Amino acid sequence: MTDALAPAHAPSLRRRLLRWVTLTTVAILCLAAVLTYRQAREDVQELMDALMAETAQLLLTQASDGGNHVTDLPGRMATLHSTQPRASNLAIEFQIGRTDGTVLLRTAGAPDAPLAAPLGYADVDFEGHSWRTLIAESSNRAFRVQVALLDDIRDEEALEIATRAVLPLGISLPLLIAFIYLSVRRGLKPLDDLAGDVAFRSPENLSPLAADHAPAEVQPLIGALNRLLGRLAATLDNERRFTADAAHELRTPLAALKIHAQVALASAPAGNTREALGKVIAGVDRTTRLVEQLLRLARLDPLDHIAAPQPVDLGELTAVAVADARDAAGGRTITLLAPAGPLVVPGDPDLLGAALRNIIDNALRYTPLASTVTVSASATDWRPELEVHDDGPGVPPEELPRLTERFFRGSDPGAEGSGLGLAIVRRIAELHGASLEVANRQGGGLVVRLRWPPSLAATPTRST
Repeated sequence: MTDALAPAHAPSLRRRLLRWVTLTTVAILCLAAVLTYRQAREDVQELMDALMAETAQLLLTQASDGGNHVTDLPGRMATLHSTQPRASNLAIEFQIGRTDGTVLLRTAGAPDAPLAAPLGYADVDFEGHSWRTLIAESSNRAFRVQVALLDDIRDEEALEIATRAVLPLGISLPLLIAFIYLSVRRGLKPLDDLAGDVAFRSPENLSPLAADHAPAEVQPLIGALNRLLGRLAATLDNERRFTADAAHELRTPLAALKIHAQVALASAPAGNTREALGKVIAGVDRTTRLVEQLLRLARLDPLDHIAAPQPVDLGELTAVAVADARDAAGGRTITLLAPAGPLVVPGDPDLLGAALRNIIDNALRYTPLASTVTVSASATDWRPELEVHDDGPGVPPEELPRLTERFFRGSDPGAEGSGLGLAIVRRIAELHGASLEVANRQGGGLVVRLRWPPSLAATPTRST
């Protein structure tokens, strides 16, 4: 809902929070993996150094015993390696010799490093590989042993330990991100509720927003919106009151002015005076009609639906409207095409009658004498409709989209009226869920049509 109301490419607070929290979580996980690897490497280094020291002591013990123990050591070590309980590349190479550097025994993979080097741990390079070595000497200084272990093996063991420590976190990362998303969505729900409350309010409902269950972070926003709603309600009330008061105040002097002009017209001699008084009366009639239309618009604008819709027979509505308009038709002919049976839509009969009278009045006002205005009620493609068309000159195509604008009277310098008739019709159509269509007829003239959504079967029409 909120995404439907937001403008295109608007930044999303939910996406921003989810993105930054996810990136932070992934960064922390990566940092934890690096630190775990470094710690595991240090632990493996200490462990391997201790293992090398124990191996060196065992080898020196075997060498000190003499006999065939030394010559049999490589075979026995190989046998031990082959019986390890888990797959591992951990293989300790060694060489045994005298303190003068003479080598008595060396395993196949041991680095060719001098035994006469200083005692203790050292890092050496041999055939392109780095080795960690330990040189130890027997207590009687008769034998020396060098134990060596590849650094690559140390790194593999450290990586394996770190992977086992971090892998569960990596596997749980999608679940963590899903939990973060649900938490962000849940945390921002009060904002969604607030947006929905504001979006679906009508102009008539400007009561304060409820703030009882809103979080503390949203309270300032709700307070600001409530103050804005209060100012807006006061402004709308003042505008409606002003419009109603102005219309009421203008009616009385206009009515009195018309009565005085009629009295003067009845008692005045023929000539310019009578003509001038006739124009005064016509002007008063136009002003009175404008005031009534402004008052009707002021009453229609705040509405968003018909409060108590009633069944309205469009056939009866057109018959009454045509009968009322024939007295003001002048030299024009009004033809009625009524449905053969009832054609009922829900709505307000007074408003629909006012809309139809405005359409007919426009047709009579802007068509020449001896023209024909046709009013019909029918159902086309299962859609009820009211249509008024004439055989007048029509409207310039560029002016058609503007005919429903308020106070637009077109480019005809002799046009009368206030330019509010079709604007009122459009507003009444909106309140009834209907559409207003205005177009030039192919054979000449203008057609104005009110169409409802499909609801009733088409019925044949008859001419009167």
